[in-house]
Amino acid sequence: MNKERLNELENIINEFKTAEKKELERDSKFLKFKSYEFKLNNGKTIIREELIKGNSNGSAVIIIPRLENGKYLTVIEPRVFTDLTVGIAFPAGYIDKGEEKEVSALRELREETGYASNEIEYLDSYYQDEGCSAAMNYMFLAKNCKLESEQDLDEDEFIKYMDFSLEELLELEKMGYIKGANTKFALHKLKYIM
Repeated sequence: MNKERLNELENIINEFKTAEKKELERDSKFLKFKSYEFKLNNGKTIIREELIKGNSNGSAVIIIPRLENGKYLTVIEPRVFTDLTVGIAFPAGYIDKGEEKEVSALRELREETGYASNEIEYLDSYYQDEGCSAAMNYMFLAKNCKLESEQDLDEDEFIKYMDFSLEELLELEKMGYIKGANTKFALHKLKYIM
């Protein structure tokens, strides 16, 4: 990856890095859990907690946006509990209640980047944390993405984006910039279909 592009990425990372952390005493509005007792066929009983995200199971979409020039769009945003406190990832987001997965993927792509696609392909689905959640992640490849609007971010959402070739993305992963499981899995899935 050339030095100029790496500097551009570093500037965005520095803008979004955590400057201060303060613990708050409040009930969570988004994350909750429920405890259950399960009887197994072998006669044993286990107790487990289920993570509830936003009053649902937290199922989400991950979108790999491929631009007309063959590069892939990534989002850079605060991820405050990581070592870098900033994440480089593919666009992703929760599926709204009653929303079709493909519709959710196109909506999240548009909201986070302003890009749109006229061709979306389902790639895979997987549990994000089967030990405590029924949340399913659905991965899509959005082809021929074009910038069509401004970002439509939530009040506390801060996202910038950059496009990279597949080789550059793999290099960023190797350099330790890409560490999220969803993006790592999507990258390796992409290697096998391209």
